[in-house]
Amino acid sequence: MSISSKLHNVAIVKSDSATSSSKNKLQKIVQPPQAEDNFNQLNLAIVGHVDSGKSTLSGRLLHLLGQISHKEMHKNEKEAKQQGKGSFAYAWALDESAEERERGITMTVGVAYFNTKCYRVVLLDSPGHRDFVPNMISGATQADAAILVTDASEGAFEAGIDATGGQTREHAQLIKSFGVDQIIIAVNKMDTVGYSKERFDAIKKQLGSFLRACKFKDSSVAWIPLSAMENQNLVTGPSESRLLSWFQGPCLLDAIDSLQPPQRDYSKPFLMPICDVVRVQSQGQVSVCGKLERGALQTGNKVLVMPSREMATVRSLERDSQVCNTAKAGDSVTINLQGIDASHVMAGGVLCHPEFPVPVANHLELKVLILDNASPILIGSQLEFLVHHTKEAARVVKILSLLDPKTGKETKKSPRCLLAKQNAMIEVVLQGVVCIDEHSNCKALGRVSLRSSGRTVALGLVTRVIGKQE
Repeated sequence: MSISSKLHNVAIVKSDSATSSSKNKLQKIVQPPQAEDNFNQLNLAIVGHVDSGKSTLSGRLLHLLGQISHKEMHKNEKEAKQQGKGSFAYAWALDESAEERERGITMTVGVAYFNTKCYRVVLLDSPGHRDFVPNMISGATQADAAILVTDASEGAFEAGIDATGGQTREHAQLIKSFGVDQIIIAVNKMDTVGYSKERFDAIKKQLGSFLRACKFKDSSVAWIPLSAMENQNLVTGPSESRLLSWFQGPCLLDAIDSLQPPQRDYSKPFLMPICDVVRVQSQGQVSVCGKLERGALQTGNKVLVMPSREMATVRSLERDSQVCNTAKAGDSVTINLQGIDASHVMAGGVLCHPEFPVPVANHLELKVLILDNASPILIGSQLEFLVHHTKEAARVVKILSLLDPKTGKETKKSPRCLLAKQNAMIEVVLQGVVCIDEHSNCKALGRVSLRSSGRTVALGLVTRVIGKQE
């Protein structure tokens, strides 16, 4: 499979998404704009265990695609060597803060753009350290597909897949819970094991079994052996004879182009969870970033900001750091708002069509899967509740029933506690209200994660928004 000459330059930014709404109360739902080019947008999360090489892989990919100039690369290499971190030069393309560079880990979600033959890709480089899983969740909830990076080094893969603290496992479970069905397994650092087919096959066998348990279909999983540091099998086929001798599959870039186009919901009223807020006080403006989950939006539209229930006007839109007049479901955009006080706009809120406000509540019924590393969950258990870009303290107030994992039918009413690998219906009350909806109405607002003591203990769907409880 040849690589098209249509690869375009990349732009690195620190933002994430899109929205849409109507000009006045009588205006119809905005129709999605005609395509301005031949590209579908693909939101691609890069996830995996800490130190598996996610940021280095992202930086090397961007450099090969012509985004990172030789001058900038030379600057990164020089600064990395001065700090005794020469191998981190590519990672610093996305790990830009002083603290990230000092600690040598990704802490926030780095965002970059590049084009392939088929897609305009929004690359979401997620943190792998367990301390920053909430940041990973906020970024990766926007993903249409994912690259799960695993370290082929002896002992490193085993640490990532370990049930007690491996982020390879947790990230795979989280990605699936976000509705991601397509995943590329990038088996990185193959140079450290001499490009061994036996090592690759052993990783594929063990991780593949776990992915099947997470309900990933074999046909939706691509396995790519590569080395980001040695530039093997990233944007062209490998030149290393030890890899060529047994692998004739696609390179990473071809695997990305082989992903199926994501389904978009254009027909429903516009909705966008707010990932980030930028306030420009001197101009009295506020900008919000996010991924447009459904509908479409254009300059001049009125939008409803939740949970404050304040109205605002779309002054301008930006996609890939370029001004645009329209945005549609799936687009990651920055929306510049006017006519609203910045104090009424917050990350974790939602922009929506004025005639279709999203529910705001703190008392919810959930269908949950307890993960295999979880401690027992009891009535009264205190948990951290995460949904789209917000999190709240939560308390389990009822354990309604256990469910059969295959049929979903009730097997036991009112159990005393929930144990690992059980499916159940529960009720939770949050400390504060959140913008949320039943999963059957809006997938983006109905997928939740429950965490305790620094690890994800349950994944769930909102089955009923009960209301507000003081």
